[in-house]
Amino acid sequence: MSSTPPFITAPHLTHADGISHGFFGREGGVSSGEYNSLNTGPGSNDDPEKVKENRTRVAAAMGAADMDHLISLFQIHSPNVVYIDAPFAWGERPEGDAMVTDVPGLALCVLTADCTPVLFADAEAGVIGAAHAGWKGALAGVIENTVDAMVWLGANRTHIKAAIGPSLSQDSFEVGPDLKEPFLDKHDWSAACFRPGQSDRSLFDIWNFCEAVLTRCGINQISCVSEDTLTQPDRYFSNRYRVKHNLSDYGRNASVIMLDRK
Repeated sequence: MSSTPPFITAPHLTHADGISHGFFGREGGVSSGEYNSLNTGPGSNDDPEKVKENRTRVAAAMGAADMDHLISLFQIHSPNVVYIDAPFAWGERPEGDAMVTDVPGLALCVLTADCTPVLFADAEAGVIGAAHAGWKGALAGVIENTVDAMVWLGANRTHIKAAIGPSLSQDSFEVGPDLKEPFLDKHDWSAACFRPGQSDRSLFDIWNFCEAVLTRCGINQISCVSEDTLTQPDRYFSNRYRVKHNLSDYGRNASVIMLDRK
């Protein structure tokens, strides 16, 4: 029998009736080497059978029927949102970076390794969402589009609760002018999310940016777990850590939300 890997939760979603969620790191799986141990990313070069076992463990931890009900997209750093109403074969997964559903038992799973996962739930309406908010997707509007898609399914903005998961903290997110300027051009208020670094570099607070976008979408129940992926290599997979330490590949962290099965 598969063991249950550890995960953390966010306060607002923990108190949402009929909702299961969890932010999983790298502990509690079967992968080895650079993928030690809960690598849930089939896009890595890890042994596919070990990734399947890891995803099975995550699905079980959420109460999903099986691994096929742990739903992930082919993520492309876009603002695209996909409505999910049934499981699909891994090779047939649609492109996109956010999902919404009103179907119980479907565990929406965002894969990250420094990008910011955001989970959403309107427990009253029975609508959930999950977004992969890397800086490209966040700038392009993936958070706003996820909220709009949930409203289309019947959610009420004032009832939606959101949780910002493990990703790069501001101290770990050094960027150049090529990233900062597009944010300032589109959102002049985002200047408060950048702190001066060395030379022309800045430190970007994507947690604050995501929270500000959520607030502007009418969401007022927001949690941030404040877990930095770069500086905790024993707890989380991190692409920036891979680059800094010349590793050949990296695993993926799973952030999952599900309407409980009836």
